[in-house]
Amino acid sequence: MLNPMMLLTTILALLLTPAAAPRAAAQAPAGAQDTTNPVKPTPESQAKAKAVYKIDCAMCHGENGNGKTDLANDMQLKLLDWTDANSLANMTDQQLFNAIRNGKDKMPPEASGRANDTEVWNLIIYIRSFSKPGAAEEKPAN
Repeated sequence: MLNPMMLLTTILALLLTPAAAPRAAAQAPAGAQDTTNPVKPTPESQAKAKAVYKIDCAMCHGENGNGKTDLANDMQLKLLDWTDANSLANMTDQQLFNAIRNGKDKMPPEASGRANDTEVWNLIIYIRSFSKPGAAEEKPAN
């Protein structure tokens, strides 16, 4: 028979331990894989996207988007080099949105409390700008 104190401790531990909630994936509407970015960038929105990127993305993806960071290396991640225009050529904006919003592999999701949908769409524009001519001069190398 179990010790009553041990049984009580086990029951309390189970009751007080929050259950891990499964990650709810945002469902894209039917046909959304082909959705293009609905926002038009402004200097202000891109400044905000750059700030979000620096805080939430650069630690793994690099300040310039090349994916060559110590953290990515330590985690044995093979990240795309976004300074290469071919790296995102086959990904739609909606696919990028879904990966950012829902997370992908070891990448955590970007919670709506940290960046709303419009900010995520602007972040995608900012990420795609890494491969544009002259981007290397504008953004610091990592």
